[in-house]
Amino acid sequence: MSSGAGIIAGKLPMRLKLIQGFGAVAFGVKDNGFSFFLLIFYNQVLGMDASLVSLALLIALLVDAVVDPILGNLSDRTYTRWGRRLPWLYAAPIPLAFAWVMMWSPPTGEAPSFGGLVMIAIAVRVLLSACEVPSVSLVPEITADYDERTTLFRYRAMGGWIGGLGMMVLAYTVFMPGPEGLLQREGYYAFGIFGAILMAVSVIGSAIGQHSLVARLPDAKPAPFTIKGAFAEIREAFSERAFLIFAAGGLAAYIHQGLNFSITNYINLFVLQLTRGQLMFFPLVLFGAVVLMFVTIGPLHRRFGKAKAAGLGMITGTVLGIMPYTLLLLGFWPLPGTTASAAAFFAFAMMATGLGIISLVSATSMIAEIVESFEERTGRRAEGSFYSGNWLVQKCATGAGIFLSGQIIAFSQLATDAVPGTVPQNVLTSLILSYGSAMLVLAVISAWWLARFPITREEHEERVNRLAERRARDNRDAVTTTTDGLFLAADGVPAPHK
Repeated sequence: MSSGAGIIAGKLPMRLKLIQGFGAVAFGVKDNGFSFFLLIFYNQVLGMDASLVSLALLIALLVDAVVDPILGNLSDRTYTRWGRRLPWLYAAPIPLAFAWVMMWSPPTGEAPSFGGLVMIAIAVRVLLSACEVPSVSLVPEITADYDERTTLFRYRAMGGWIGGLGMMVLAYTVFMPGPEGLLQREGYYAFGIFGAILMAVSVIGSAIGQHSLVARLPDAKPAPFTIKGAFAEIREAFSERAFLIFAAGGLAAYIHQGLNFSITNYINLFVLQLTRGQLMFFPLVLFGAVVLMFVTIGPLHRRFGKAKAAGLGMITGTVLGIMPYTLLLLGFWPLPGTTASAAAFFAFAMMATGLGIISLVSATSMIAEIVESFEERTGRRAEGSFYSGNWLVQKCATGAGIFLSGQIIAFSQLATDAVPGTVPQNVLTSLILSYGSAMLVLAVISAWWLARFPITREEHEERVNRLAERRARDNRDAVTTTTDGLFLAADGVPAPHK
């Protein structure tokens, strides 16, 4: 395994891009389930209080966030002939699949206890992290190129969204197609089984596809793992100025995302009153947003750089995203439930979501540049620690976003047995104003910090060149030292000092 220069120089083969993207399908399945369906399943279908469900998911996220640095450090310190990451990608997916099925199929058929929901949510999240942290940590190892890293994250984002949107389409058309729609209990059981199989296949399949490329003994054997060392390394990662700036912007961005995703079904059902037929088009709209990201993020990075593209996408996307609800409150929106209302909403949603994805993919790609900054300062690479640090930020923030959405729903006094079209206007107004205000504030905070990320393309490329020169110099010194030792062993005469 390369020590940092990247296994592949120049353009990456399409096969590798597709394989990397396929590995992220599991994350998309999990993210879609937690963000779009879990709250409404446990609240509206199983009858648990929304604030309690969101609190349980927040606790699970916080526990997972604390475990992530340990997983990242273990991944960095794994020393096998298959490299550092592959053993994790082969071992974790199967127990993850079983835990995912259990989450959507409570043993009694009824809502579990608060503690039961916390435990199964923790199990799913930790096992998913044991797949995702090693998988994403392969990116900066495979290539050091500024643009090719974005390309891999672009394909990972595409794979994640395809996995998530595929599950959404199946939920609307196959698993829950009846008159009850998303309130149909039996459909969630099939949703869980199919998602479990898909997650296992994506992670293991991606690992097999990359095996011949990355299955190599690491260059140097790392120090033994310790809990103290794992958190010491994550503290050191947070001492990087660039990572602190990213973390500040990422924290607000991920709260923004968690709030937006977890409340989407409530907005669609009760505010916009999308019919089941109209909801069938929603996954296509989101896929259109992913395509928009896919074709525009490269030119945006070349024009503005990753940091400014992230800030611009966050602000512009949020303004477009809350525009339909603003117009609805002002009386300038078509009647909810009509074709005109759905079509207009889909247009705004596609642009807003595409810009939001650009912001988050840009931010994720920025972390890869911090790896070389850390290596130049310390002489060590710690991809797993940095990406587990990112997951720590993301999960704490996403949990906060889901928790915030539960509190907004509870604050608006939306009934647990609410029926679309019969919710009082004051409840809908409270829901819209609370949601829109929170989204706008979070977007401003996120954009302000992300736009100040200090590592530019030029600085990164100069640093990669300096590190390459250092490695070449170290290799020459190592060869010289070895040669000197051989002379000494051959004739017993000390070799001249060099």
